[in-house]
Amino acid sequence: MSSIALLGNPNTGKTSLFNTLTSSYEYVGNWAGVTVEKKVGDLKNGAGTLIDLPGIYSLHPLSRDEGVATQYLLEEAPEALVNIVDASQLERNLMLTVQLLEYGRPTLIGLNMVDVAKSRGIIVDPEALQRRLGVTVLPLVARTGKGSSQVLSMLENSADIPPVTFRLDYGPVVEQAVSAIERELGSIPGLPNSRWVALQFLEQNPVISQVLTGKSDLQKLTAIRNSCQSELQIKKLALTLPQWIRSIRTQYIRNLCQDALDASGIKPHNLTERLDIVLTNRYLGLPIFLAFMYVLFKTTFEWVGAPLSDLLDGLISGPISSGATSLLDSIGASDFLHALIVDGIIGGVGGVIVFVPQIFILFLIISFVEDSGYMARVSLVMDSIMERMGLNGKAFIPFIIGFGCNVPAIMAARSIEQPKDRMLTTLLLPLMSCSARLPVYLLFAAVFFPANQAAVIMTMYALGIVFALLLCKLFSKYLFKNESSVFVIELPPYRMPQLKSLSRSTWEKGKGFLRKAGTIILAGSVIIWIMSYVGPSGVNVDMDHSFLAKFGGLIAPLLQPLGFGFWQAGSTLVPGFLAKEVVVSTMSIIYNTQEGASLNALISQMFTPLSSVSFMVFILLYTPCLATVGVIKKETASWKWTLFSIGYAVALAYIVSLVIYQGGRLLGFA
Repeated sequence: MSSIALLGNPNTGKTSLFNTLTSSYEYVGNWAGVTVEKKVGDLKNGAGTLIDLPGIYSLHPLSRDEGVATQYLLEEAPEALVNIVDASQLERNLMLTVQLLEYGRPTLIGLNMVDVAKSRGIIVDPEALQRRLGVTVLPLVARTGKGSSQVLSMLENSADIPPVTFRLDYGPVVEQAVSAIERELGSIPGLPNSRWVALQFLEQNPVISQVLTGKSDLQKLTAIRNSCQSELQIKKLALTLPQWIRSIRTQYIRNLCQDALDASGIKPHNLTERLDIVLTNRYLGLPIFLAFMYVLFKTTFEWVGAPLSDLLDGLISGPISSGATSLLDSIGASDFLHALIVDGIIGGVGGVIVFVPQIFILFLIISFVEDSGYMARVSLVMDSIMERMGLNGKAFIPFIIGFGCNVPAIMAARSIEQPKDRMLTTLLLPLMSCSARLPVYLLFAAVFFPANQAAVIMTMYALGIVFALLLCKLFSKYLFKNESSVFVIELPPYRMPQLKSLSRSTWEKGKGFLRKAGTIILAGSVIIWIMSYVGPSGVNVDMDHSFLAKFGGLIAPLLQPLGFGFWQAGSTLVPGFLAKEVVVSTMSIIYNTQEGASLNALISQMFTPLSSVSFMVFILLYTPCLATVGVIKKETASWKWTLFSIGYAVALAYIVSLVIYQGGRLLGFA
């Protein structure tokens, strides 16, 4: 089966086309850096495999995700390439196109966003592009699927895509160096187009140099490159060799655009510019963002989400629970099985499921923000604040993604160019309030702060960001000294998200929560219930004498200074390492065994408003979940940094909760 690589600049619609051509669904957003690793799908017509590579501006990688594309082209050698080009940003996009054509594989160019270009008064002539580049150019509107059938038809037999004959002349000095390097590379098996490899080496592409290490005489190749650069400097043609190569490509692209592009009637992004005057204003941008976040939380947790969760709670605790009881009675189920299903499974999993409406509403609004183009503006607005703390605004995008789940947020940090910023972001992302922590906030806010639920939950989210920025300042000063930060971000035009895209994006974010409910939370609920049912003296013991109570009692003394030094609280924290949702399911099981009182009423007896705040903050800050720890290890490739992320989080959680509770007592809030 043939493999076809899909490449293009960030935010050009690659992933939208990938979803259409493969009947897959991958994450789509209106901001640069959505795809951070290669994604694979089978073409609808069964003709081959399509590989969606991260968006890149050049084959010379600036960040880890960009290196994925060059590495793939070197090691996998696809049968054909599909290059997606933004018709409204043609000149900039063609820089990558030239490098891909030099790769030499059969190539198809998808001229995407022709509707956006037309609305701005930009007319692109596909035939002129096709004639000058020597490859097929197909107009597209990937968001709606227009033109995708023609692309699929062309890919039905990739062998029928015409070979690439494209070749740029870089002048006698560079061409002589290219030929010399090609001769040196001739004996190396498995390399793609040797001219392309030579040009990439002359541009000082680090991925190329890494691959050639050990396979060729790197000192000799470097000497050829240095000699070429010296000759260019002597002849005063360019200061550096990469600058000269880029200037040749730039001049070719400008000449090409003169033939294929009519921008005489260009119109500005009127709506985008008018909105940006307000939304990215130096003084108004941050207050508007904070106001938006407040409305988001009010909508999610009070105006819309709370009534829906109450209905679901009534359904689970009423008809579902009583129906399960009746069914078990009718089949003569044992007391053990009855208690396991009703108290353990329905009580434990149901205690978490009741928050699904609020979680999906939150994901829906976040998806709207991402697809509308506002996400990139938030990064711009936050840049000045984050820069003072040692990061740049681009790191704020993974922070927002972390509100859904820390795992994809850490993977999104790959798009950050500077290693220091990428490492800092990875280490700090577990402090973001993911959806797994949300049931804890919702439960305690409903019990102790019913009139201000949205404000309390927003405060928890804000605290995560505040502590992340404070630690960022600390880590930057002592762990990553003398490392600079650069902020470059593309601001896409605003657009109205499509209902289909919003619904799919929301579902993809939310189904992970549901999947956990059916796996980790279910398994955890069964284990926790059995531990509460069994004790040293036998089965069906009083819960205070169960193995769960013994286990929680070991931790309880350490938690006493924090305001929740009882075994029930201690027994929830350790299984919470597997998934934070298990904290609520464990509480549901523990308190569900006491007849005649609701979970909320029993929690109000065990906690006070002050100790509830201390507990919520501890849940916010303490050790990342198991999946997050795994991805930190993968991204940092270091046990040292992974263990550091766990250690500092536990220490921070303990210290902050201690200050909140003991400080609150001194101020008379106990």
